[in-house]
Amino acid sequence: SARCGMEAAAEARPRVLVVGAGLAGLGAAQRLSSSRAFPNLRLLESTGRAGGRVYSQRFGTVVEIGAHWIHGPSKENPVFQLASDYGLLDEEAMSEENQKIEVGGHPLLPAVFYSNTGRVLSPELVEGVRNLFSTLLDQTREFLHMPQVSVPSVGEYLRKEIAQQVKEWTDDDETKWLKLAILNTYFKLECCVSGTHSMDHVALGPFGEYAMLPGLDCTFPGGYGGLPDCMLTSLPKESVLFHKPVMVVRWGGSYREESQEGRTFPVQVECEDGERFLADHVIITVPLGFLKEHHETFIDPPLPPRKADAIRQLGFGTNNKIFLEFEQPFWPPDCQLIEVVWEDESPLVEAGTDLQASWFRKLIVFLVLQYGHVLCGFIAGKESEYMETLSDAAVLRALTDVIHKLTGNPHLAPPKKVMRSQWHSAPYTRGSYSYVAVGSSGDDIDALAQPLPEDAADPRVMALLSHLGTVAKECTVALGRSLGRLLSSAWEVPWEVWCT
Repeated sequence: SARCGMEAAAEARPRVLVVGAGLAGLGAAQRLSSSRAFPNLRLLESTGRAGGRVYSQRFGTVVEIGAHWIHGPSKENPVFQLASDYGLLDEEAMSEENQKIEVGGHPLLPAVFYSNTGRVLSPELVEGVRNLFSTLLDQTREFLHMPQVSVPSVGEYLRKEIAQQVKEWTDDDETKWLKLAILNTYFKLECCVSGTHSMDHVALGPFGEYAMLPGLDCTFPGGYGGLPDCMLTSLPKESVLFHKPVMVVRWGGSYREESQEGRTFPVQVECEDGERFLADHVIITVPLGFLKEHHETFIDPPLPPRKADAIRQLGFGTNNKIFLEFEQPFWPPDCQLIEVVWEDESPLVEAGTDLQASWFRKLIVFLVLQYGHVLCGFIAGKESEYMETLSDAAVLRALTDVIHKLTGNPHLAPPKKVMRSQWHSAPYTRGSYSYVAVGSSGDDIDALAQPLPEDAADPRVMALLSHLGTVAKECTVALGRSLGRLLSSAWEVPWEVWCT
């Protein structure tokens, strides 16, 4: 019958599996499902929700456990385009004027600068130090494409330049130390931006490769989670399987279906629950942190040494948020940002390594959320990972003590509620986002993008592509050139891999 003929034709079409329902996986599945060439699409997600590191929850109002802003919301940004198409943004974010603003990073917000001695620092003093740090950070980008660099890391370069600057300062000793303490705050802030424990881990040469799109950073009024929710609803319901963590992707074999007239497939994906899926193509969109921990067993046969080395060498760090709700605000009504300066610290003096005693010192900025009396603190690195091991009560006690120090008021009522992200503890994420670490380069990203087998005229693996981890880049890759290749040569390409 005609119906049987159509079913047979559909069954003969390439069978595609997408592993991971973050924005990259959703974007890939969405693009493929819109093509009639892929009626047998399946999306396997290890957790019970879509979105990956995009995760909105309620904490009085909607808060972002993961991605917070659309960085560079303009026409070149696929996340902005998707959010616009779905009607998830407000009029200000959608305005032409907003899309043309060039800020080169996070816009400056009305801020108050508290020190651990209980005083509010002079905005003029802080502005001068911030401008110095920004100038030095801009200089690091000038080393891009240079054959050699004087020092291996961004952190070492900044410290070397600061040491020279200090010699020219004519301030009294107290002011000099305070300026160094403020500089140390900006070092920590840059760790949050770069997703690293220390700027000493970030390679100097490739640092300038990270380019910002135009547009004033914006947020989702109803929560960033609305974006993956909308993308998910565009997919056939039966094509998405939750709670399906993949244990191993076997490629380069020949796997026959058990049915009487079963086809043979080059790829077998086995989940932790023992269920197996056969496919012509697999798109893997797992975080680089997961691959760092599992690539030796996750992909079989193993990746060639060059690709495995690239996974090991590229950086993948942890950046967490801690939300604190107060009965009454202790900050001024017009304040949108609280920055924390520890006066006994300096970028020219090595920091202590006792995480138990000092983890909270890495939390150096609180964003004042728009609704309710809620602060969102940002903390990166090993201190952030240590924080994940503590109880909510222990985190609340530590930060209450910090706030008493900042305000100089030991009787200030403690926060009434706390909530935090725990991205390093998440077994299928193992951190927040990637960066080009000392010892790695853009060549490592290129190496992961090369097809497998590398000498094959008709490669079985088209791309294992890693990139610096922002949501926009994650989505760009999923909708980019490699996916176009898969669409244009559906019968030729057994599988593709993306990691973020």
